[in-house]
Amino acid sequence: MASHASSFSSLRTYLRAVSQTPSRFARRGFSVSTSYEEMSRVRARSGTSMRKSLRWFDLVGFGIGGMVGAGVFVTTGNATHNFAGPAVVLSFAIAGFCALLSAFCYTEFAVDMPVAGGAFSYLRVTFGEFAAFLTGANLVMDYVMSNAAVARGFTAYVGTTIGVSPAKWRIIIASFPEGFNQIDMVAVVVVLLITIIICYSTRESSVVNMILTALHILFIVFVIVIGFWKGSWKNFTQPANPAENPSGFFPHGAAGVFNGAAAVYLSYIGYDAVSTMAEEVKEPVKDIPIGVSGSVIIVTVLYCLMAASMCMLLPYDMIDPEAPFSAAFKSDGWGWVSRVIGVGASFGILTSLIVAMLGQARYMCVIGRSNVVPAWFAKVHPKTSTPVNASAFLGIFTAAIALFTDLDVLLNLVSIGTLFVFYMVANAVVYRRYVAAGTTNPWPTVSFLVSFSFTSILFTLIWKIVPTGVAKAGMLVACGVFAVAILQFFHFTVPQARKPEFWGVPLMPWIPAMSIFLNLFLLGSLDGKSYIRFGVFSAVTVLFYVLYSVHASFDAEGDGAIDQNVESKESVDQSFKV
Repeated sequence: MASHASSFSSLRTYLRAVSQTPSRFARRGFSVSTSYEEMSRVRARSGTSMRKSLRWFDLVGFGIGGMVGAGVFVTTGNATHNFAGPAVVLSFAIAGFCALLSAFCYTEFAVDMPVAGGAFSYLRVTFGEFAAFLTGANLVMDYVMSNAAVARGFTAYVGTTIGVSPAKWRIIIASFPEGFNQIDMVAVVVVLLITIIICYSTRESSVVNMILTALHILFIVFVIVIGFWKGSWKNFTQPANPAENPSGFFPHGAAGVFNGAAAVYLSYIGYDAVSTMAEEVKEPVKDIPIGVSGSVIIVTVLYCLMAASMCMLLPYDMIDPEAPFSAAFKSDGWGWVSRVIGVGASFGILTSLIVAMLGQARYMCVIGRSNVVPAWFAKVHPKTSTPVNASAFLGIFTAAIALFTDLDVLLNLVSIGTLFVFYMVANAVVYRRYVAAGTTNPWPTVSFLVSFSFTSILFTLIWKIVPTGVAKAGMLVACGVFAVAILQFFHFTVPQARKPEFWGVPLMPWIPAMSIFLNLFLLGSLDGKSYIRFGVFSAVTVLFYVLYSVHASFDAEGDGAIDQNVESKESVDQSFKV
């Protein structure tokens, strides 16, 4: 095939390319790939293959390390004091169940298509290049900002542990604006050291993660045991001030339990990074389901036990929303335990950083393979078998943000992208099961997904806005009945176009539909700043796609680097039986 002239070879050719943006967008924006394409030609663009060195226990370790960071020590207090009371144990169980539903959707794709792209690849083979890039770019940005926030949190926890204020470790620059004027060199050093580790070897990264995760779990078990030993069962039902606060295990009813679940759900984010390791797993069909689902189940049990031990130590109305465990032990004369918690949280921060930074690099690597960002990011180093370029670039970028930006500024900007991707993956697994390109009418499935999402959004708005009462209960029941009716009608009238050969989400389409609803419900719990950030960065992403990505992708198609009709490969896709 003759080489296609690059859209970026000169200013004149670029301006000509921009003038053709609508037609190029129509051609490339909705072009879908296949599992076969992603695992052959697309993966080959990285040059050297990533080494298959991981087993199920590595994935379980990565999943636990990614989820059990320092966040649980904060979210537990907020959810208990302000929402659920002692029933926060059930809030964690419900949130864990929600996470498991999303994990099932990820697992079906990861087993079918064991590549490093995670959600980006799953959406690319389902909804096309533009939807994949929009969600993938948001997710990478969320990873970077979250990692920067967590790295700055490490400074705070280490300072608490050794009794030195974090402010003494940071350099104050008065001329910089508030929130960006505290220089944190410790956070920078931590990020750069982890960057070196993940560039060197995924296998060695797993070993480091396993050691730190084991130490972290030992500290968590210690806290649980001390809590059950020192605590009292009466604190499950009796507040300290019954005159002002309701009594019982459910002081704020079912609404409090579900609001608490929304508050603690972010403690489970991290298992999605495990799916980006799929390309490096020795036996994907066996190891990925155990690794992803197993880690979510183990973490759910740990979280429920932690919540129970905390509720035994203090009545729920005395629990500190900001530092629940440390404050609980200090009030009981066991202040030294708060330092133990600081040590454990520090280990948790390091493991969550390792897993998240591994994940963000693999996302960027596969986005580079698709040519919507420079292909330089896709390169895998021949000696280390890791995506060194993507790892180094994002590591330096994360360190730069961690150097200046305050924790509170960053925390207002994370999570929405991850929940949005969970929502998109749940939609994608339904679409992929019920629609086969070129042979199945997609509109019944699209209509179901749109109507079900609309009903879920309506339910969420009623839950958040309408005052408590009979009218609210009636509207919520009506929405629920309508959603179930839509689901049942779709289930009985639209046949599945594909059956997974190796592993599939059970109870299709019920489990993905529940995941769709729950992720939209949780998105409704986020603040306005999160949506502003999401809107602004999404607009920047669209602009980047229109000005660069669509033209680079079009050039790659012209050069034969991207198949011009990937849908025709559905007939040879080996991962599904149609």
